[in-house]
Amino acid sequence: NQSMFLDSLVKDAAWCGRYARDRQGQVVPWDILEERIVSGKPYQVFELCRLVAPCYFERALYELPEDEVTVERIQSLAEEVERRIQGGASPRPLLAVPHILADESSCYYHGYVLAEMSAFQTRAYFLEKHGHIVDNPAIGPALTEKYWVPGNSAMFLDLVEGLTGKPLSGEAWVSHLKEPVKETLKRERSDYDEAVKKGPAVSGEIDLDMRVRIVDGDEVITDSQQTGSFGASAEAFERYVRRRIGDSSL
Repeated sequence: NQSMFLDSLVKDAAWCGRYARDRQGQVVPWDILEERIVSGKPYQVFELCRLVAPCYFERALYELPEDEVTVERIQSLAEEVERRIQGGASPRPLLAVPHILADESSCYYHGYVLAEMSAFQTRAYFLEKHGHIVDNPAIGPALTEKYWVPGNSAMFLDLVEGLTGKPLSGEAWVSHLKEPVKETLKRERSDYDEAVKKGPAVSGEIDLDMRVRIVDGDEVITDSQQTGSFGASAEAFERYVRRRIGDSSL
């Protein structure tokens, strides 16, 4: 859940208004964020359906009587679940989901759904309590105390309830999906304007107080201990990626 929670921040207009900037330091225009919301939000429910479909399929698959476990029945079962959950044939057929095909990742896909649920619930909790998340100094300590310090010593469901005070549910996720686009635009525009006025809370060289190594097989692409900083390592990695894709602009 922590990775999905952190991933969600870069989609917030409050974060983009502060940190989504080009090489000249110009902030991303609101028009781009607006277009992303208008073109994407009405269809986010399809992403939810895409995520839960493999879970329903796996449950149905493992509940099949032994004598029904045939190639034909498994294929028809996948089609039935796609129609019931996604409304028709999926752009990515259920039987193409790699987690289902490998024994080490079977009965695992629901973890993505639970993590997404917890991310929305965690966000809702922080927003209700503090009013904002981005650059809020109260967020890090709360996540550290309730999520990161316990780690695997606590059950996932207990971690979420321990922070938010509520059992894990899809309520916050569904509430987000039900929010009208106009309300989302109004809220995000307000956050964006405020963020642009404040500017980045962090600038210049970033000290993560850690060593960062990026490797590709046996090749060490960059090592912050050798480059001297995280920023220098990030630039080295960017140059590496550009060389790999044939971009000679740098």
